[in-house]
Amino acid sequence: MSDSAAPDIVPDSEHRGLVARLPQLPRDLAQLARFDRPIGWWLLFWPCVWGVWLTGAGWQWALLGWLLLGSIAMRGAGCVYNDIVDADLDRKVARTASRPVASGRVSKKLAWGWLLALCLVGLLVLLQLRPLAQIVALGSLAMVAAYPFMKRITWWPQAWLGLVFTWGLLVGWTQLRSDNLDALAAMYVGAALWVIGYDTIYAMQDREDDALVGIRSSALRLGGQVKGGVALFYAGAVALWALAFWLYRADWVALLALLPAAGHLAWQVSTLDDGGNPLERFRSNRWTGALVAAACFVVGNA
Repeated sequence: MSDSAAPDIVPDSEHRGLVARLPQLPRDLAQLARFDRPIGWWLLFWPCVWGVWLTGAGWQWALLGWLLLGSIAMRGAGCVYNDIVDADLDRKVARTASRPVASGRVSKKLAWGWLLALCLVGLLVLLQLRPLAQIVALGSLAMVAAYPFMKRITWWPQAWLGLVFTWGLLVGWTQLRSDNLDALAAMYVGAALWVIGYDTIYAMQDREDDALVGIRSSALRLGGQVKGGVALFYAGAVALWALAFWLYRADWVALLALLPAAGHLAWQVSTLDDGGNPLERFRSNRWTGALVAAACFVVGNA
């Protein structure tokens, strides 16, 4: 990567070389939708997989392909919207000051156009779903629109994100069945706690800047008890996932399927280093999602 391109690559980009090779405008639009950071759409996609595989309907590869496309597009749309709303705040935070809208490289008018294009992809995915799943999917839009404002009014914007970022679980489930809603509810609340835990880890990177500019977060609220707080959220997530499995299939052996995911979450907490690895531990949740997905497939289809 050339030195001239380096300043335009945000600090937590995962694919600096690929993004840096793009011409300036495509590069900025890719960054705006966070295409350089696939961890976001992985974390949005995995709950979709949980919902599909726990139904017992088999692999459902075509459905998962559509949900993956929807996750990429709508995560991108959400990021564009968030950057439009938060442009003034992003300029005051070191990690986000170089983002395309905050830095002025992309106008808000162009950003709104890019947002519309991504939403059209999401609409294409929506049209592949049955009516009940379409209604469920559309039910998340108001919460998505409200999310960027949560950091201004509550210390727990991560809780709101938890409700939003795991909505695909409900969509995947209702595409294939509409019963066992008690198991679905337990799985969903557990997923929301998981999001609070990993996004608290992510927010650890910005605590000093957030405090200076008045942004609220769970990482700031927990203060010196961040590790304990994350451990509590993760423990609650695993407990609720176990409850969901039990409500779906009252078999103690089925609960063993959660052990790999529980072990991975315990490793995250035990090795979390405030000064060195929050971003790495946050990104490792792609493996948590995969491990829970495997557990859902086993419990749902074995």
